[in-house]
Amino acid sequence: MSGTKAIITCALTGVLTNPKQYPVPVTPEQMAREARAAFDAGAAIMHVHFRQQAPDMGHLPSWEPAVAIEIMDAIKDSCPGVILNQSTGQRGPNISGPLACLRAVRPEIAAANAGSLNYLKIRADGSWAWPPGIFDNAPDKLKQFLDVMVETETQPEFECFDTGIVRSVDMFVRNGMYRGTPKYNFVMGVASGMPGDPELLPLLLKLIRPGSPWQITAIGRDEIWHLHRRSAELGGHLRTGLEDTFYLPNGSKARSNGELIAAIAETARSAGRSIASPIEARAIMGLKAASG
Repeated sequence: MSGTKAIITCALTGVLTNPKQYPVPVTPEQMAREARAAFDAGAAIMHVHFRQQAPDMGHLPSWEPAVAIEIMDAIKDSCPGVILNQSTGQRGPNISGPLACLRAVRPEIAAANAGSLNYLKIRADGSWAWPPGIFDNAPDKLKQFLDVMVETETQPEFECFDTGIVRSVDMFVRNGMYRGTPKYNFVMGVASGMPGDPELLPLLLKLIRPGSPWQITAIGRDEIWHLHRRSAELGGHLRTGLEDTFYLPNGSKARSNGELIAAIAETARSAGRSIASPIEARAIMGLKAASG
């Protein structure tokens, strides 16, 4: 797989990480600055969450279309030619906010959470790190997202948190919910989902539809870099950023998205992979912009 160029995605911020505790960007200016550093380090795609802009509210998500437009425009201005990937994750049946943002922004790619997960984490003393809950993504909810993505000419990125969810993507295609070659994102390292184990990757690759592009989202500390290396060796595309980790391969804390992207680009190169530009990434993924 050394001849296949690696597409790098930067996950700039996240859902609830508190900017008072961690160096995550919130405002359009901060998002643009962090995106530019990641872009310069090799990221062709920016995975974007929107945060509330009022003072002291930046730790909470926003589904205001005006906020989404302002953030995305700032990133595009800072990174000419960049590919935008919108988060859509929302618990509960009311997804009017994410759908409104999709219609307002019309990103080239957006997350399509492909199945439900008990979202759990436990502390060393056995207590819950947060109240146990479910990240609910029933097929009818997913179909609403996919239908709007057809309308906005957005390519879905199927987020798969467990092996059964990976297998479900094939059924979505066979059922006609999605027409095309799916793009898989294996989310690994969530405590109640797939472990961040490099030995799991060959099994997952047996479960995807032939010819489908794939990447991993590795959640964790410095141990995740072994997973990134194996993904690069097997021909996967790569993603990191302050949404996924705060730790560099040497165990030190990252101060910016740019540092993380520089590290993952070096991981790709050490596995014999060169880095795809945004133009090359569009062609590899069959995005509409690749043909004009």
